Amino acid sequence: MEILTFLAQGFAVALEPQHLFLALVGCAVGTLIGALPGLGPVNGVALMIPLTFNFGLAPTAALILLVSIYYGCMYGGRISSILLNIPGDEPAVMTTLDGYPMALRGQGGEALGLSGVASFVGATVATIGLTLFAPLLVGFAIRFGPAEYFALFVLAFATIGGVTSGSLVKSFLAACLGLLLGTVGIDAVSSVPRYTFGWYELYDGIDFIVALVGLFAISECLVFLEDVRGSNKPTLKVGSAVPGIRSAWKCAPTIGRSSFIGFVAGVLPGAGAALGSFLSYTLERRWLGRRGTFGQGDPRGVAAPEAGNNAAAGGSLIPMLSLGIPGSGTTAILLALLLSMNISPGPLLFSQQPDMVWGLVAALFIGNVMLLVLNIPLVGLFAKVLQAPGWFLMPMVVMVAFVGVYSLSNSAFDLYMMLAFGVLGYVLRKLEMPAVPVVLGLLLGGQMEYNLRRAMSLSGGDWSILWNSGITVGIYAFAVTLIVAGLVYGWMMRQRIRSVT
Repeated sequence: MEILTFLAQGFAVALEPQHLFLALVGCAVGTLIGALPGLGPVNGVALMIPLTFNFGLAPTAALILLVSIYYGCMYGGRISSILLNIPGDEPAVMTTLDGYPMALRGQGGEALGLSGVASFVGATVATIGLTLFAPLLVGFAIRFGPAEYFALFVLAFATIGGVTSGSLVKSFLAACLGLLLGTVGIDAVSSVPRYTFGWYELYDGIDFIVALVGLFAISECLVFLEDVRGSNKPTLKVGSAVPGIRSAWKCAPTIGRSSFIGFVAGVLPGAGAALGSFLSYTLERRWLGRRGTFGQGDPRGVAAPEAGNNAAAGGSLIPMLSLGIPGSGTTAILLALLLSMNISPGPLLFSQQPDMVWGLVAALFIGNVMLLVLNIPLVGLFAKVLQAPGWFLMPMVVMVAFVGVYSLSNSAFDLYMMLAFGVLGYVLRKLEMPAVPVVLGLLLGGQMEYNLRRAMSLSGGDWSILWNSGITVGIYAFAVTLIVAGLVYGWMMRQRIRSVT
């Protein structure tokens, strides 16, 4: 009953006119961003963060806007996957397998309608799970001390292989780079400048927002400058999305199973929506066996990954809000927003900022309904955005990045830093090194160091304090399990690719 009381208070916050308007804007903008191949939720949320400061939004309003964009991007990613066979982001990769064949048969509208309903169900299941399980996790984490928090940060870095794709070694090297960048600035304990090279602008450290916009938005534009493959885009007739609603009834068991699988994958720190989409599709394909025509335009092959990735997206908010551990690349960006507003996600967040947390949960329920209403009748409008030339879209992205970053501090130095991080992000892409671990290192490095030094002070320099409690041992064991599971998963995927080729 206590949860219902808090949720009722949250709806009172979410139903305020400003918050309703921001949720609607976030859902629409997020769907458009998600529909553009290559941008995805990480870039979309990172690009919009400066605007939240420019408009002076309160933390609750800013979080509602950005999470609505996040959910909207998860919905929008399916549009280019189905119509162009180009995933809007990683989780939408599995949608291409059956969505594009349906579009080639003239069932593009049906596939879009079905995926919209599946996304709605998956996101709603995840939001219900967030409502029920996040407070339980907080009740356990409230007993944490500095040693337990340090172990949590170790766990966060152990999940890096799950929030990124590619080599695990390169992911950890990128995380080390982020940790190194996180040491720039005045030492909080000794007040000694570290790695500032005499630049007073670096005494406060590297601004999260500047680094995020550079690493994602600017680097994306640099990649676009050398990629001309988007010049010839196929055009398909979309058709009506109404048949997709009828298909959703037939695919109800698939949607239900995939929503549960995706939610569990999202709750695991570092698993993320990509794993939720992959597991939902592959397990459903094995479950149906010969009864399905997966890979040839089976509607269940569209419903499964869409329900799974949206459920995982909502589930990834649980470790971010209750433990301060980002469950995906996008929640790492949201973590940066909260930290930049001097709000520390973790066990105390639910007691210190109840209006913000429960207002966000209620806004997610409302946003899901908005997204369903937007996506079913306006499928054709969103699809037309895909035909906009890149030479028009990318300059708009650069303009928003420059105006947003400069307006934060009116400092030309921040613009140079943004460009430097843009070049760094471009180099990382060319080296096939993910940028998300750099963000994690930059975000969590300071707090990780602080809790380590605090634990050492309490123990008089005795390192055994870091593993003396049962909680820390359990967290370290879970971290090792995740690393081993990531290595095994990578090996299995390589074996599967070899068997196919």
